[in-house]
Amino acid sequence: MHDRLLPRLGASLLVASLAGPCLALDARIEGIEGDPAENLEVYLADLDASAYGRERLEAEVRRLSLEALRVYGYYEPRLRLRFDDPESPTEVTLVVEPGEPVRIESLDFRLAGEAAEDPPFGEAIAAYPQAEGDILRHAPFDALRSRLAGLALERGYFDWRFTERRLEVRPWAHSARLSLALDSGPRHRFGDIRFRGHHIETDRLEALAPFEEGEPYLARRIATFNQRLGQTEWFASVSVRPRLDDDMRRLALPASPRGFLSALDARGDANPPAAPRLTVEALTAAASVQASPMPRVPIEVTVTPADRHQFELGLGFATDVGPRARFAWHQPWVNRFGHGLEHDLYVSDPEQRLSGRYEMPLENPLRDSYRLQYGLRHKDNEDTRTLEATTEIGRRWTFDNGWEQLVYLRGTFEDFTQAAESNQVVLLYPGVRWSRTRSRQPTFPTWGDRQRFTLQYSSELWGSSAEFVRFDGDTQWIRMLGDANRFIGRVGLGTIVTDDFADVPPSLRFFTGGDNSVRGYAYESLSPRDENGELIGGEQRLVDRVEAQRRLTGKWWLAGFVDVGDAFTDWWPQDLNTGAGLGIRWISPVGPIRFDVAHPFDHEDAFRLHFAIGPEF
Repeated sequence: MHDRLLPRLGASLLVASLAGPCLALDARIEGIEGDPAENLEVYLADLDASAYGRERLEAEVRRLSLEALRVYGYYEPRLRLRFDDPESPTEVTLVVEPGEPVRIESLDFRLAGEAAEDPPFGEAIAAYPQAEGDILRHAPFDALRSRLAGLALERGYFDWRFTERRLEVRPWAHSARLSLALDSGPRHRFGDIRFRGHHIETDRLEALAPFEEGEPYLARRIATFNQRLGQTEWFASVSVRPRLDDDMRRLALPASPRGFLSALDARGDANPPAAPRLTVEALTAAASVQASPMPRVPIEVTVTPADRHQFELGLGFATDVGPRARFAWHQPWVNRFGHGLEHDLYVSDPEQRLSGRYEMPLENPLRDSYRLQYGLRHKDNEDTRTLEATTEIGRRWTFDNGWEQLVYLRGTFEDFTQAAESNQVVLLYPGVRWSRTRSRQPTFPTWGDRQRFTLQYSSELWGSSAEFVRFDGDTQWIRMLGDANRFIGRVGLGTIVTDDFADVPPSLRFFTGGDNSVRGYAYESLSPRDENGELIGGEQRLVDRVEAQRRLTGKWWLAGFVDVGDAFTDWWPQDLNTGAGLGIRWISPVGPIRFDVAHPFDHEDAFRLHFAIGPEF
């Protein structure tokens, strides 16, 4: 075998090495324009003239040309061919006399079964782009056939079939009759949900299903169910699929084991094939010879648990805080109810914090939950030195419009020194936060917005050291103009209403300045000052940022920006600090890397550098 194969292989390689390069035949089309001419060029584009003799090449050009013209309704064209070189042609001029086109004589599209009353099917037929008398085109007919077949599968008509599918062309009469009839059969309904490999209570998982048993089948709801299960982070893999063969499999029972007496009387093959035995259910169905009017499709969900302990280590740098490190320990599930636990350690030069959260999902795990949180924080920056301990219990809701609401009760102990003032405070205050983030392409959003508003209230009536009402809000927008212009805008404002400002800790006062605030100024360096020139924090905050970006090439962008803002005591401030400058953006796999040079108009520094990694939100 090998002795015969090697010579053949060697001969093939020799022929391949001696063969000349493939020469595609260029085509010039005359006498016809538009889509038919373009289609001719496409059909002839890959024709290798060197692979044919003169007569065979001409025949092949004619065959391909006729095929290309038929799909546009020209069944009897006249063709004249001219080659630039009779011996080794590289170009052909094709003169086309298209002749009288084939026109549509009749359109007959019909629906039978439940699909006849299902609007998307009727809409697909109504949207057919051709009418009787139009020049025949094959593509719309093929597209309608594919569309109806796709709708049948997407909408649960698993017994569908075309009872008629005919494109009848009569070239001698220059007419065509188009017929397409779909019998959808009954529409299947969602059946029961069966889970495999799960470690979470089934009622928690079933609550994520976007359908009820007995509802009409829709394929996109299967995809939504798959997505929701993945978003819980309980599973390493998720597979949701309909079991269309379930009823077929239930009609057979496994063969029963042979008894002792039967084994003694066995003849011939020691292991004869076992024939399936019909169940009572199968016999009843066969006797009735009547299909269920509302067939159901069981949904099978196969999952594998996610790792119970997940760890993340991150290193970074920003001009606000210098080098920074983060270590996170995440437990996406700690019990069969899907409760989650996470701890986060953050370390930088001005700030160190340890925080954690215990999440208890409710009826809808993705939308509703209770949260228990804790936090320890130490901060030493500018004129602020503080040690803070916080505990919090909250209730979270997520609404259909994407907004998230968190209502919480927070307890805080803070030992701080702000400028020349030292204090220890204990605060117990309720709060509510509304937030929403929307974006496209989260690594480098081309469209998006983020809103976040917080309202808090503390009172001495229940033992807090200070009485205040505090509001803080931010809104940020990203929009594109064309493919090369990107615009970012942000407005932030906050206020504290209190007569006990000395007892309001630094964590609740307002400071501005830095990479994410007013560029051109040091991190949290803008706020009212005492008589010694030291920062004391503000009762109000206002920040406004506008940035325009222009693509330079590929993943490189040029940015120009103007930032205005300050933290202050009396509303409205007479002067706001302003910074402006230029920057470079490079879109890396982890998000944009931002480098800015900003000039502060209200400070003695000539410029300040800002560096940060990651998307705007």
